[in-house]
Amino acid sequence: MDGFIGRRAELATLTRMLRRAETGGRAGRPGRAVLMRGRRRVGKSRLAEEFIGRGGVPSLFFTASAQPALRADLALFIEAAASSSLPGAELFREQSPQTWDAALHLLATVLPADRPSVVVIDEMPYLIANDPGFEGTLQKVFDRELSKRPVLLLCIGSDLAMMEALNEYGRPFYQRATEMVIPPLSPAEVAEMLALPAVEAFDAYLVTGGLPLVLDEWPEGAGVFDYLQDTVTDPTSALLVSGERALAAEFPPGAMARQVLTAIGSGERTFSLIGRAAGGLPQASLNRALHLLTGKRMVDALVPLSTQPSKETRYLVADPHLRFWLSFLGPYLVEIERGRGDLVLERIRKSWTAWRGRAIEPVIREALFRMPDGALPKDTGAVGAYWTRTNHPEIDIVAADRAPVANAITAVGSIKWLENRPFDPRDLARLYVHRSQLPGASENTPVLAVSRSGSTVDGVTVVSPEQLLSAWQ
Repeated sequence: MDGFIGRRAELATLTRMLRRAETGGRAGRPGRAVLMRGRRRVGKSRLAEEFIGRGGVPSLFFTASAQPALRADLALFIEAAASSSLPGAELFREQSPQTWDAALHLLATVLPADRPSVVVIDEMPYLIANDPGFEGTLQKVFDRELSKRPVLLLCIGSDLAMMEALNEYGRPFYQRATEMVIPPLSPAEVAEMLALPAVEAFDAYLVTGGLPLVLDEWPEGAGVFDYLQDTVTDPTSALLVSGERALAAEFPPGAMARQVLTAIGSGERTFSLIGRAAGGLPQASLNRALHLLTGKRMVDALVPLSTQPSKETRYLVADPHLRFWLSFLGPYLVEIERGRGDLVLERIRKSWTAWRGRAIEPVIREALFRMPDGALPKDTGAVGAYWTRTNHPEIDIVAADRAPVANAITAVGSIKWLENRPFDPRDLARLYVHRSQLPGASENTPVLAVSRSGSTVDGVTVVSPEQLLSAWQ
């Protein structure tokens, strides 16, 4: 795959920010700062590089390391600045700042005053972890010097919780930066990139999670098993490597949170079953691990959506690619490394239909919520699901005015994501029964069906894969 696909909205936003820095600001402070966050491997650094390349402005791109050694990052910053395209970069070759304060002050002197420039600090959470004082130092220099230059400062990080916290009240950078979230490529962008019809684009999205590096290996027009046939036999493929690198960056081997994440990825959803699958963890330890995982936005804690509060929490791996990797690849890397990727592929084939049926549900709920003129009533403010401890009933789609406890239920629905299996009268009858058991719903509550293969009944709104895909277009 050649070229740069998608990210039109993100590139446009960055271009506007750079233009504002170029045209100046109030009180002679044209400088702008952006806190850019997104999951690992979604292409944040690649986006920044593409933006700089298209802008054609002087720039500095610095990537922090995870090295805990004192001043290691400072040395890397000086090296990056000295080799940058900033007009005064040679000053970093002539001087050797001994502190971050001195280095950032020197940066301010080499930034051009008559034209815009871009400074990128990538993997900023590593910097803050290694030097807790860096955040305050950057804020001080930004206020006193950098903001007076026509510079766009991009601070990038993959630790979602930490990057989000940087702009909170009480933190040094509070209200000094614009927050920018970089999501994975959407199902619609996957369809465009791979030239796939809607149903196959959703399959590709469930496997890749919309990660550009993984999608780059996917041949245009290839179905899911055409792609997997080659990649699961290659230990160096991005599909295999991305999951392991994402986990290694967050957790050391043997970390309790990683055990819990693996248990959730294997399909366990409830507190007790997760603890059992993670090796019989004590309740307090499991609570700490789940708190860490949800704090890092790696796991979603879901509750049933209805007009009554519920404690029946279920846990879900937030990233679709990591969900696939933990289910089918991570536990079997040894087989792949010894040349038996065929065993992994056969295991995926046997479980694919059932796994896909469950994995597509949160994607469909997000699509329904995004659809501007979709099947949901206009007063819908949340889309979720409903279940009880016994799973009787278990409702795939619940639309309501708000979450987690609704005032009103606006619609209920069913998901049927099987090939050659349309939504039929039995499905509709079951949906009516489940609607009658949902707190807050009535016989007047609208019903809908999301079906991969259409419907054979009247009286229900049917949403197709093509309509779902349009939610991102």
